[in-house]
Amino acid sequence: MQKYLKYDFIINNLIKENITELMPVQIRMLEEFSKSKNIILTSKTGSGKTLAYLLPIINEIDFNLKKLQLLILLPTNELAYQTYLVVKSLLQGENIDIRLYDSNTASKDEAVKLSKKQPQIVIGTIGKVFDLSIKQNALKIHELNYFVLDEADMALDNGFRDELDDILVLVTEAKKIFVSATFRKELENLIKKYALYANYINFADMLDTKIEHIWIPVRYNERIDVLNNLLRVINPYLCLIFVSKKENIQFVYNDLANKGYNCTMISSNMNIRERKRILREINDLRYQYIVTSDILARGIDIKGVSHIISYDLPYDFEFYIHRSGRTARMDSDGICYALYDKLDDNYLDLLAKRGIKPIYMDIVGDELVPYKGRNVRKNRRLEKTNYHNLASKMIPKSKKVKPGHNKKRRAEIEKLANILKNKDKKRR
Repeated sequence: MQKYLKYDFIINNLIKENITELMPVQIRMLEEFSKSKNIILTSKTGSGKTLAYLLPIINEIDFNLKKLQLLILLPTNELAYQTYLVVKSLLQGENIDIRLYDSNTASKDEAVKLSKKQPQIVIGTIGKVFDLSIKQNALKIHELNYFVLDEADMALDNGFRDELDDILVLVTEAKKIFVSATFRKELENLIKKYALYANYINFADMLDTKIEHIWIPVRYNERIDVLNNLLRVINPYLCLIFVSKKENIQFVYNDLANKGYNCTMISSNMNIRERKRILREINDLRYQYIVTSDILARGIDIKGVSHIISYDLPYDFEFYIHRSGRTARMDSDGICYALYDKLDDNYLDLLAKRGIKPIYMDIVGDELVPYKGRNVRKNRRLEKTNYHNLASKMIPKSKKVKPGHNKKRRAEIEKLANILKNKDKKRR
């Protein structure tokens, strides 16, 4: 590491976190950073991309300058908080003003603080930084040396394009780094507008072979029963159980808790303070099982995740990839289980086309055994996708049927079916 890192305190702090070797993406960024005006980094989850952009920036920052030098933007509170902790651990022991701005930040109070002193490093959500810098003109982002937009594709998916436009107009002189798991047309347009002469560094195409994908049929059983059968078979170190529908998260958690499993749950329905507390407890290894929505599927780094279970499959194909990326991080191995039924056949075929090679298994007694119920020949001809069936599965019938409910549900199904069809066309 001494070959690439200037400061001994960085190396010492990395060693405290049990990091003794740099990952390939980190070495590449350190080599290319000083030669690049702007950088576009696409890298698969778990590859060490946060340190990949932090290390070269901290290598170059002049910490004697008491002004805002680095701004890191993220699309969610959880991602901002996690990145803040990484920066704090990397710079521990140094007298550097680092501030986190998220939905818990009291904007008026912080604006008063900023009028007296600007921080050197800011990690924040796009919405809060927009408020402090654009609306209140309190955070002086025009003085920046380095600007990072992490999880850029997610930020655009979440509808932050207008806020990003207003922020990027003010940071024209800063070196810009856009970090993303995928590279999409909308992101390309943003880069063309604000990050000319960018150096593209692509680590996203490296398929992770350390993850074993095991797909298990639900068939005539209740899904919760199949989950319980699976938990009797495996004994994970730490397992994330992803549940797509919010109304099912509490149900699955209650079922497992009542059976005595050491578990917790986390979802977007909780307030940010509660989610932070649970994340701290998870990282302190208080639990063996975490029942969660897809809020933990993107970017959040939970150490030691050995198993992933998709209780049901996510609406967006990309989120299956993101769920899988919570395990096998930083050169470790991992297993991803997915429970599926007949309506998921086309969905699974499309995932297989993305390079995922699953093992089909069934649960017999207390054993996982090979399952031959699906025709999984290598050259299996894919049937035409029934988008209407997929959509109807994702929009459940209401328990209390109100007048006009069926008509409204049919319209929602038709709309979702068209969205699925258009997404599929783009992927092909």
